[in-house]
Amino acid sequence: MITKSDKIFVAGHRGLVGSSLVRNFEAKGYNNLVVRTHEQLNLLESDSVKKFFKDQKPDVVVLAAAKVGGIHANSTKRADFIYQNLMIQTNTIWGAFEAGVREFVFLGSSCIYPKFAPQPMPESCLLTSELEMTNRPYALAKIAGLELIHSLRHQYGCSYFSVMPTNLYGVNDNFHQLDSHVFPALLRRVHEAKKNGEEKLVVWGTGSPLREFMISDDCADAIIFLLENIKGEDFNTDFSHINIGSGQEISILDLTKLFAKVIGFTGDIVQDTTKPDGTPRKLLDCSFLSGLGWEAKTPLEDGIRKTYEWFKVNYAEFKIRE
Repeated sequence: MITKSDKIFVAGHRGLVGSSLVRNFEAKGYNNLVVRTHEQLNLLESDSVKKFFKDQKPDVVVLAAAKVGGIHANSTKRADFIYQNLMIQTNTIWGAFEAGVREFVFLGSSCIYPKFAPQPMPESCLLTSELEMTNRPYALAKIAGLELIHSLRHQYGCSYFSVMPTNLYGVNDNFHQLDSHVFPALLRRVHEAKKNGEEKLVVWGTGSPLREFMISDDCADAIIFLLENIKGEDFNTDFSHINIGSGQEISILDLTKLFAKVIGFTGDIVQDTTKPDGTPRKLLDCSFLSGLGWEAKTPLEDGIRKTYEWFKVNYAEFKIRE
């Protein structure tokens, strides 16, 4: 459990979840935060990470840094995804352990669960059957991180745990045309279709897969809630990870229609069924977290409107980066 005086290192503070964590920590009165850009601290370099922990001596670490992307990025950069995530996780988790960091939170992803996992997916379904092929390297890297956290907890009694967020979106998301996840990719495509006066919008797949979405601010709120309230005895002895979800499930086609409503696109929406759908359904069982007293706060349409307002302000910068 954390206190307001703890020194807290948020790794990946400029990303989607990391920036939400910084905002939420500060709003709750946690002002002793430590952050580093990639240029200041390369988490792929073990010696640099060890020196950072030796010099800074944080009490708490939240590892939100990772190499992430959507179906296209995961399919074309498979070696990069498994190598870089393994190195980031191993260097940061083990470096923190060696430096005596008291509390550690590792962010996984719901894609760690089997492709045909029971729905909703409980924490206990991990490693019970095959993974989705399109993101298997990323998922395997995250599973390795989970196991390292669990093993440190089991062998050394560390107050470390992992969280498994559902599909996240919000401020500071990645809106790259090819490498982004489904939410920002679709939001941008609908925006550009309206901007360019297009009469139809072609989207990948059948539109039938069901997805659960949650704004990153809610995820950050859940992580801080767990740091403030979790106790060792709260964990099932078989795992050290906790699902974080919204409970809001929607098909990709209906999500696209909701974007069109918020953005004002009035053209036709057409599916390209030659493109892959990915996992047919991904809904997390969050009964463990809800049993501790936490629930998501932001309705999906409200979250879309908030994200879209930020996106419009920053759209020109996205274009320049590409």
